[in-house]
Amino acid sequence: MMKFPGKKLLPLLVFILACLSILRLVKIAINTSHSSSPAAAFSSSVEQKVPSNAAGVHIGSHKTSLNATLLAPKEFMFLSDLIRRKAPCNLLIFGLQPQYLNLSSINAGGITIFLEDDPYKISEINADSNGTHIYEVEYKVPAKKAYELLKHARESPACAPATSLLQQSTCKLALRSLPKQVYQLKWDVVVVDGPIGDAPEAPGRMSTIYTASMLARAGTTTHVLVHDVHRTIEKWFSWEFLCEENLVSSKGKFWNFSISNHSNSTRFCSSDTVRIVN
Repeated sequence: MMKFPGKKLLPLLVFILACLSILRLVKIAINTSHSSSPAAAFSSSVEQKVPSNAAGVHIGSHKTSLNATLLAPKEFMFLSDLIRRKAPCNLLIFGLQPQYLNLSSINAGGITIFLEDDPYKISEINADSNGTHIYEVEYKVPAKKAYELLKHARESPACAPATSLLQQSTCKLALRSLPKQVYQLKWDVVVVDGPIGDAPEAPGRMSTIYTASMLARAGTTTHVLVHDVHRTIEKWFSWEFLCEENLVSSKGKFWNFSISNHSNSTRFCSSDTVRIVN
């Protein structure tokens, strides 16, 4: 067996440790550069892993776990208490979950409209009340376009709140092909829990939050509730178009904004907008 003097081994060990340190620094630098831009931050924020053993339901071209789409008990109580106080009222919900049908029952005597983009979910749920309507809609813009659309909204006068009818808007965030009843009614409560928005390629909630804000400003006083505000898109677009100054309560992953009519306003918020640094 060959023996190496300790003095000869020491420089070799130092050299090996130095190489490992350099390789580690290079790896960190590469990972940081890939996720440093605001657009990349949006994309990474909507990536979620679904356990391989989760029960899956088909949402457009994506799968999500059943448990991931359900409201927590405290969230449903928070929402149902608000509807109970407002009922009978005009209730608009972007998204369709079995739990939400209970809201339709609470809103007896009022009008409840669901807007859902997944035909499977619509086929599984029957609405037998004259005051409840479920419409299939289509969302074409993926979540990864969020940063681009936010910049467009800030730069385009067409996206300002004091514009013409929403159906005629040229703002890229405006949903112009919803059922006519959506534009005709004055809404007391609007819930944004759709589309799924759980991956960069999945339809994002940028347009539904913006459209909910515009519909709310056409009414007298409208509560707009946004779900999944722990996610970057929901959080940033809520701050941008619903405004921190209008946030009146929250519970779990829900934010509740109270929006009053500002038909002559040229700004969504009176305070500074959310800062996004390139």
